[in-house]
Amino acid sequence: MSNVAAKSIQNITFNQTNTCFAVAMETGYRVYNLEPLAELTQGSFEDFGSVRIVEMLHRSNFIALVGGGYQSKFSAKMVRIWDDKQKTFVLEFSFDSLIRAVKMRRDRLIVVLTNKIYVFSFPHDPKHLQTIETRSNMRGLCELCPSLNNSLMIFPGTRAGSLQLFDVSTAGAAVGATSTPPTINAHRTDLQCIAINHSGGLAATASGKGTLIRVFDLKTRLLVIELRRGTDTATVQSITFNEDSSYLCASSDKGTVHIFAIKNPELNKRLTVANVGYLGRYAGSQWGMTSFTLRSECPCICVFAPPGSTPGTAVRNAVIALCFDGTYHKYVFTADGNCNRESYNVFLDVTQDLEI
Repeated sequence: MSNVAAKSIQNITFNQTNTCFAVAMETGYRVYNLEPLAELTQGSFEDFGSVRIVEMLHRSNFIALVGGGYQSKFSAKMVRIWDDKQKTFVLEFSFDSLIRAVKMRRDRLIVVLTNKIYVFSFPHDPKHLQTIETRSNMRGLCELCPSLNNSLMIFPGTRAGSLQLFDVSTAGAAVGATSTPPTINAHRTDLQCIAINHSGGLAATASGKGTLIRVFDLKTRLLVIELRRGTDTATVQSITFNEDSSYLCASSDKGTVHIFAIKNPELNKRLTVANVGYLGRYAGSQWGMTSFTLRSECPCICVFAPPGSTPGTAVRNAVIALCFDGTYHKYVFTADGNCNRESYNVFLDVTQDLEI
């Protein structure tokens, strides 16, 4: 793998079902199937220039692109929708400031700016439905439930550490002037990372300190479980639920990935009295049932692999970590805390083509 190619990665995102991932690069973009690992499509530097954000719509032919980098061919204030089947841009949306994130589902397009979130109908008859004023959101934190049975969107609230809930199916509808948007006071300081589960019933949050992850019920807005990632400050890069929300994993800029049990929290570790020492209030916290550290100690994002098993064996649980150095790591874990690396690859070197 070329070191230049690895250093050119600007962003990595998963699609709504966590079966594919897209890589925004200084040299274009690439889209991959997660398992088996294979390249699905790519956009060359010659055609697309530097790409800062790339977002997929499930496994469809629609790909959202935002320029930005050392040689961008289009504005960092514009979202362009590429039809990979027709090999042409079919839509574009321009804004007055830098785009921080783009989110899509089968009926909505969400564009996140520093202080605003725009909601559009999409992809048929695209129209601007609503603009939401937000707290300064430099990280572009925003998550959209992928299920058509739940239209919930979450993003940082107006108060530091709060999480705001918004039903995108109501975008554009008349709302009472005195109505207060539903929020959850998740942390005392600004949020660093957020996640929503597949059904839209749970959300997970981490603050800038990165030692604590909290999981909330989005219907009652009550805390479900509090988890300790560690005692040292770290930047949480990603938080992800598995398909049935029985597990949660979190990755950090230190190259560590922690796995927690949500449905059966007794599987999580707790400190014994002999180990308490200086940790004080951390002693009673729930710690990960298992974890692993990538040798490169490179920032990564993680996702649960689709559950799989062979005849006569139990279903295996696995986490896949994608690093910003262009590497792919798959770790298999068990409920008793055993965790081992099963496979390793350099995804930037993978060129086998599959159909989207």
